[in-house]
Amino acid sequence: MKTAGLLCLLLAVGCSAQRSAGPEAQYAGFGAPQRVAIRGYGGDAMEPFITRDGRYLLFNNRNDPRIDTNLHYAERVDDLTFDYRGELKGANSPALDAVASVDRDGNLFLISTRSYAQTLSTVYRGRFQAGAVTGVDLVQDISLHRPGMVIFDAEISPGGEVLFLVDGEFTGGPNPQSADIAVAIREGARFRRHPASSEFMRNVNTAALEYAPSVSADLLELFFTRLTSLGGSAAPAIYRSHRGSRDEPFGVPERVAAITGFVEAPSLSADRRSLYYHRLEDNRFVIYRVAR
Repeated sequence: MKTAGLLCLLLAVGCSAQRSAGPEAQYAGFGAPQRVAIRGYGGDAMEPFITRDGRYLLFNNRNDPRIDTNLHYAERVDDLTFDYRGELKGANSPALDAVASVDRDGNLFLISTRSYAQTLSTVYRGRFQAGAVTGVDLVQDISLHRPGMVIFDAEISPGGEVLFLVDGEFTGGPNPQSADIAVAIREGARFRRHPASSEFMRNVNTAALEYAPSVSADLLELFFTRLTSLGGSAAPAIYRSHRGSRDEPFGVPERVAAITGFVEAPSLSADRRSLYYHRLEDNRFVIYRVAR
C-alpha cells in the first residue's frame, strides 16, 4: 500500500475546476481527439509520455492514495496503438511513483514521494533503456525545502538542458493553495533554478493552478494544464503558450480548442505533430491524442 503522497491528492478525481466567465483565446492547430489503445492493459492510464525516439509510451496508473501508483510502459505499434509491456522496472517504490519523462540521451526523471518526509524533495532521475531504469537517485538543489511545498510535476526538455517543474503549496487541506511552473537549468551533473524563472513564466502562472508542463525541443512551445478554481463541476483544460526566442517570456496562453472534458497532462511528441494527454471517461482515466 502507498505511503500516501501529496501528489495524489491534487491529481485525484476530486480536483475539478470552475472555469472563469468570458471568452478566452483558443489554439485551433489540432484536429479531432482520438483515443489511444494500450493492448493488454485494462487499468487507469495517466500522465502519458512518448519517448523521444517514439518507441515507448510511459504512464502511471491512477493517482489515488488508496491504491499502488506505479510507472508502466508500452511499446509503439502506431500513433494510436501500443502493446503493454508491464511496470517500468527499477523505477517504482512502496511510495507513489509517477510522471515520467526522458530526454534524448535516456535520462529519465520521475516524481516520487518515497523520501519527502526526510528530504522535502520528490524529483528523481535514472537511466532508461528498453523498459528498465537504473541508478535512480534524488535530484538535488531544486526543491524549495519548505514543509508543505511539493514539486508534484516535472518534465525534462528533449535536449536535457532544462527541467520544467511545478511547485505546489499545501497548507493542510487535500488540494494545493497554489501551483506554478518553474524552470531549472542543468549545470554539469546538477540542476539549479533559473534566476529568470518567474519572468519566463509571468504570462503562464496565475492565481489559478498551472501544472503538467510539456515543452518542445527548441524550448519555444509550452503546453500545460490549468485549473481556474477548485470545486464546481467544470473540468481542467489544456493550454498552449509560445515565445519567439529562449530569452523571452512565454506568451499569453491559448486553450487548445480540440481538447475538451476532464483532461490533464499534455505530452508533446518529438516531431511536435502529436499531443497526448489523459481524459476521465466513465470514472476511468484513458489516453487520447490530437494531431496537427
